[in-house]
Amino acid sequence: MSPALPFRSALVTGASSGIGEAMTRRLVGAGVPVVAVARRRDRLEALAAELGEVEVLVADLRDRGDQERVTARITDAAHPPELVVNNAGFGTSGAFAELDPDRLHDEITVNVTALTRLTHAALTAMVPRRRGWVLNVSSFAAYQPAPRLAVYAATKAYVLSLGESLHEEARSAGVVVSTLCPGLVRTEFQSVSNTGDYQERFPAPLWLAVDDVAAAGLRGVAAGKAVIVPGVLYRGATSIVNVTPRWLRRLVSARVQRA
Repeated sequence: MSPALPFRSALVTGASSGIGEAMTRRLVGAGVPVVAVARRRDRLEALAAELGEVEVLVADLRDRGDQERVTARITDAAHPPELVVNNAGFGTSGAFAELDPDRLHDEITVNVTALTRLTHAALTAMVPRRRGWVLNVSSFAAYQPAPRLAVYAATKAYVLSLGESLHEEARSAGVVVSTLCPGLVRTEFQSVSNTGDYQERFPAPLWLAVDDVAAAGLRGVAAGKAVIVPGVLYRGATSIVNVTPRWLRRLVSARVQRA
């Protein structure tokens, strides 16, 4: 096994497409068996048939019962995953007052509540063993307000803040908590969040390849990084954003969304 991937087993949510699928492929390719979690059984079973070394766990993380089933798998003392990747999530684009509040509730449930529950389960299992890795997928949107994508950005800011806090809490126990903050990536996110026009509005250099993002995330958590921002442009932008006044961030973000 590659020394860059010290974990011997993994669980990945949102594994049926996008970053989660790319991570699953990379992990299995490195000899790491994966518990693949997602809503779509057909896609998970196709992935397992293609790759082998994939355990299918069908779960809709909007559902409390399904959250508990995934929690039980994470805390399975006989076969615990050493790496837990909380990748499942989605966004909703549009004017906040015009959006469906039930969809926003589901978005918060998946992006925040389920991620928190699964992260808690992972740490309760890993800390006593003094071994384990958690990789939570946030977004570059976590660094600034995002008018017309307000709830998504807010949930991702939560994920980033939680991850940085837990990174410091868990490190003394030998457990790594990392947060991945990718920028624009061509996945199903655009169609699900109604942001398909982004592909025409934003220039090619801003788009990251999904496999590159997956690789950066796995390398980063294996190296024990607290925060992983793939792409030179986004790492530079993060440095700028961190010293930019919040009022200016709001204005720039609003102007970008209206462009």
